[in-house]
Formats: sequence, structure tokens, C-alpha cells
Amino acid sequence: MTDRSAAVAELVAALPEGVVATAPAQLEKYRMDWAKDTSAGMPCAAVRAERAEHVQEAVRWAARHGMPVVPRGAGSGLSGGASAVEGGVVVSLERMTAIEIDPAARCAVVEPGAFNATVKKTAAEHGLWYPPDPSSFEICSIGGNVATNAGGLCCVKYGVTTDYVLGLDVVLADGRLVTLGGKRIKDVAGLSLLKLFVGSEGTLGIVTRVILRLVPAQLTPSTLVATFDSVRAAADAVVGMCRVTRASMIELMDKPTVNQVEDFAPMGLDRDRALLIVQSDAPEGARAGEMELIEAACEQAGAAEVFVTHEADEGAAFVRARRLAFPAAEAKGALLLEDVGVEVPLLPDLVARVEEIGVERGVEVVCVAHAGDGNTHPIVMYDAADPDSVIRAEAAFQNILTAAIELGGTITGEHGVGRLKRDALPAMLGPDVMELNQRVKDALDPQGILNPGAVLDARS
Repeated sequence: MTDRSAAVAELVAALPEGVVATAPAQLEKYRMDWAKDTSAGMPCAAVRAERAEHVQEAVRWAARHGMPVVPRGAGSGLSGGASAVEGGVVVSLERMTAIEIDPAARCAVVEPGAFNATVKKTAAEHGLWYPPDPSSFEICSIGGNVATNAGGLCCVKYGVTTDYVLGLDVVLADGRLVTLGGKRIKDVAGLSLLKLFVGSEGTLGIVTRVILRLVPAQLTPSTLVATFDSVRAAADAVVGMCRVTRASMIELMDKPTVNQVEDFAPMGLDRDRALLIVQSDAPEGARAGEMELIEAACEQAGAAEVFVTHEADEGAAFVRARRLAFPAAEAKGALLLEDVGVEVPLLPDLVARVEEIGVERGVEVVCVAHAGDGNTHPIVMYDAADPDSVIRAEAAFQNILTAAIELGGTITGEHGVGRLKRDALPAMLGPDVMELNQRVKDALDPQGILNPGAVLDARS
């Protein structure tokens, strides 16, 4: 028996039957997230934890043996943050799905494997709402949302995951379980360690329980849909409306995206124009005025058509079209998924530059955006069987990251750095901030076993 196989046998013996998977066919499921990072390795084991103690046992085992640990939620990540490390162990939280609602405290106590959509549904049974809503909300887990500080379609008004995290249980790199925060709304005792772990992509600890703030149920929104001859004109409209309103959703789809969605699930969208979908959930007394301001901004930017509906089902159909952008693109072939953002006034410059990069590199780049907060999702399309197409796509991917940095923006607004954008991080943050990141990582994970290679280079 090799040293590694003996170590794996030790792990299997330490946990209940069925928790640890070691068969190659089982492990294949845990190699990649939705980014399909081809550099992902094959783990020696996957721990399908059912409680926090299982996570602790796995991490203590990894620390003893110096083994890499990759935490994993639902595997819906888009930046390679859950790509397995060759010979390491994956700690999957998929079986930890409990949800408990405390209506009096307006909180949800949630295990990390629970889906975002399930939390929303369970909260709604108590007349409450959990706002963060990534496009993948039906298949993404709360643990993954916390790991990347996920946003979504309504974050322009309601904020992102960190704005709703009141407490965390976290397993540290030495196997200790710490509790941070709680159901308290206000708490400034000590350093803000709670916020440090949100968005850390599993590099500082593994989240085993989350306390989420809930809010009263959202009012049924009104929806405005506007079409534009260019994606830049649509972005100009966004800049105009953001000066005077606080819409609850502002989503942009460029013309190629509209066509892909129509090919995937025909809805009668205008194939010849870019599309804006804007919602207002303002109280009845203020909503008409807000919708008028939004419509005026669209018309001033040269909208070809503006349509307003107060029917919930009709508005939801347009939102569904936006949520289908990624599946529709995926149906066309291989993808490289971006997540770059800028301050809202520079959004027109960013979307125009993304369009130019696609032409310059000879690849199709489609673009959707959470436009109200300047967060765009360019999608680079390529032929995986054509080496030249792969090279051009990878060059376009890097060019888009560089363009965002040059505009003073970010290489990731909500998907995380993962492994796919790690090499661009130094150019964005600079040497001093990179050093601070590494010092925090070294302090909390001195062996470098937690998700090595994600966000920061793995230490040899």
C-alpha cells in the first residue's frame, strides 16, 4: 500500500460509511465546476460531509498529511474556484442542506449546501425574502454564494451576499470550528472577521453554517423593456437612469445574446437590437414617477422601442429570457466566461471595448450585464477542437480583463477570481495589496492547504 493510499484508507475509516468517495467514476463528478477548467486535477477522495464534524475531520486529516483541500458547493461556479487539485481531497457540502427560519428575528439559519432558490422559497412561506439572486439561483448553493460574495439581478438596489450575512460557522485550516457573528443586526466587537471570510473562495476556511438576514417580501414589480440599435446606446440609457432613479433591476443583453436566447427558447424578442430589462418595485405612490424617469432615460439614449407592463407574469417572462443567457450560450459550444465591472458612468466604454476585442481577435464575444451596478458578463465563444480558435479566445479573455483594469474596474464583480483570473489579479491590485492578501492567507492557512491555486498562487 502506498503512502497516499494508506492516508486515504485512514480518512475512510475516520468517517461514516458512504461519506468518503474514492472510486474514479465517483470522483469525476468533483473535478470541475461550471467553468470546466481543463487544468483541474483528479482528487484522491471526495468527502461528502453531512455535518460540521465531518468537515473538521477531513481538514484535520489534510493538515496531518499536508494534503490540498478544495471546498465545493453545488459546482455552479464560473471561475474555476472549485477545480480539484491533483491528488488532493474535495470537501463537498452538497449534503448539508438544512434551513431554519426565525420569523421574529427575520433570519434564516442555513447549511451551505442549501440552494439559493430553496432559501427564497422557505423564507417566502413566512412572508419574508432573501434578495441575492444570481442567474443560477435555482442550482447554486448558499455556501458557494458566500464563498464568492455572489450578487445577481436585483443587487443594484438590494445589495450582494455580504449585505445579508449576519453570522458564519467556519472550519479553519487546523480543523477548529469558529463561530462569527450571530442574529444580531449590529455588532462591532473585534475585527470584522465575518466579512473577511465572505468572498474568500474557500482559501481561508470552510463555511458550515450561515445566518442570513431576511427582509419583508418584495412588492410585485413593474417592468420596462427597451430596445436599442447598439449596446453602447443601451448602456448610455443605464447611466442616465442611474443618475435619477434606484430601480430594483437593470439588466442588459446585447444583440448576439438576444439571438442566442431566441435560438434556445423562442420568445419573440427583437433579434435586431440590444435589450434592456428594468424593473421598479417602488411603492404605488412613487412607482409611476420612477417608471417615467426610466422611460425618459431610455428615450434620451435613442431607444427604438419602449414597452411597460405591470403584469407580473409578463415581466417574469422577460427576466427569464435574461436568465437563459448562459445556458443559451453554452448550447452553442465552448465558452470562456468573464465577470468584469466598472463604475456605472464608464459602462458604455467597457461594453464598446468588449465588442471591439471580439472583432480584433476574430472570435464571437456576447455580453450580458447587471448593468445598474456596472457588472458585465462577456462570454467568449470558441471551437474547442480548433487550436487557433482556442488561442484567439484565450487572448480575448485576457484582453477583456486588461480593458477592465485600464478603466479602473475589476476583473470580477461576483463570480470570484478562482483559478481562471488569478494571473490578472496582481495587475489589478498592485504589489502592496497583493502582499497584504498573501499575509492574511499565510496567517490563517500557514500550510497553504485550503484551495491552493485559487485567487493566489499556490505556495510550493
